Amino acid sequence: MKNKFGFILVKPQLGENIGACARSMKNFGFKKLNIVSPKFTFPNHKTKVTSVGAYDIIKNTKVFKQVDSAIKEFDLVISLSARRRDINKKHISMRDFSSILNSRKYSKIGLMFGPESSGLSNKDLALSNFVLQIPTSKNYKSLNLSHSMTIVCYEIFKAFNNKSFIKKGKKIKISPKSKIISVVKHLLKLLDEKNFFLPKEKKHSMILNIHNLIYRLEPNDKELRILASIISSLNKKTFKP
Repeated sequence: MKNKFGFILVKPQLGENIGACARSMKNFGFKKLNIVSPKFTFPNHKTKVTSVGAYDIIKNTKVFKQVDSAIKEFDLVISLSARRRDINKKHISMRDFSSILNSRKYSKIGLMFGPESSGLSNKDLALSNFVLQIPTSKNYKSLNLSHSMTIVCYEIFKAFNNKSFIKKGKKIKISPKSKIISVVKHLLKLLDEKNFFLPKEKKHSMILNIHNLIYRLEPNDKELRILASIISSLNKKTFKP
């Protein structure tokens, strides 16, 4: 990954949350985790248990006493907040965040998260360049620390791994219209024999709807043969497109 990203957790309160954060980081290829003044002896048993296969990130985590020490290695710091703060700081959307990622591809970017119960203080936010708010329901805006981390990791990963999001399907040869026409004609013939088009004054619109339904499909030969078999079941006669 071109960017050198790092994550800063300020005064985290629960060891299990840090473990879950480490898992999210490893899921998306990140390694750098800084922690400021954790509220427990770090790492504890719960941190290890919840980190599962990402304990290597926990072992390499740096612990600091002050926020300014934890962010000094970064060129740009983006803080996460569940609510808009009344401070002289630019608040950005997820779309703005994506634009920053694209325009600052070679910068060292730190993502800073606050304590689970209160979030970052205005003093901490003052040390960042931007404040990012993840859009949520107006009725309940607070996200779990590890959930916020997962969303941010995903957005960064998506920005630098576009190929991973391009669906690669097998190229399937579509049946020519001539075969589809043959099947449709056979269907209409059988329906007409069974007096399906009633009342007669609606026959034209009913046929038009059948055309719209079937002709917008893009079946391959195998699928068309199955459809022809289903249609042929309306009559004892067999039919091949």
